[in-house]
Amino acid sequence: MQLLETIKCKDRKLYNLEYHQARFDVARMKYFPNAPKLKLKELIEIPATCKEGLFRCRVVYTEQVEKIEFLPHQYHSIDSIRLIEDNSLEYGSKYADREQLQHLFERRGDCDDILIVQNICITDSFTANPIFFDGEKWWTPDTPLLPGTQRARLLAENKISVCQITINDLPRFKKIGLINALQDMDDMPVLPIERIRKMTSS
Repeated sequence: MQLLETIKCKDRKLYNLEYHQARFDVARMKYFPNAPKLKLKELIEIPATCKEGLFRCRVVYTEQVEKIEFLPHQYHSIDSIRLIEDNSLEYGSKYADREQLQHLFERRGDCDDILIVQNICITDSFTANPIFFDGEKWWTPDTPLLPGTQRARLLAENKISVCQITINDLPRFKKIGLINALQDMDDMPVLPIERIRKMTSS
């Protein structure tokens, strides 16, 4: 089983590395308990070709780090999101194999992204943790498939809060934002809640 960390690299700086290291450590302890300790900051060398601009640093690992690559990254606009129900999906660690998620994403129809629903609770989008604005505060669901590193940082800094969010709660929010390792609250896509389209069943 291959696992993955995707780290934001902008202008030769790696972001949120302590949160990536924490998730990296937890996942390796879970799946490879006898593997030696590794420090990402000692393993990642930023290439000279990545001096300027935004890149995804992809760290693929098992017991050891198997590959580190830097890929140019561009933000994509998201104008609509489709609710997709799947009560069986399990994605508790960041697996390199995203086939199940890709299958759900392909059911988005004419929408740009998906919002996965399990047992009426909101979880994640295809590549992000959602956050919801109620007019005063930003909230993130307490039922993520994979708690992300950006989510962890924003919670630690009290910029977002956690609560249960079901499909029935959506009308009480005004906006949805999508955060991940490459997207913080300053550059995340933000949509009116009305842009969330009705659910399709599995």
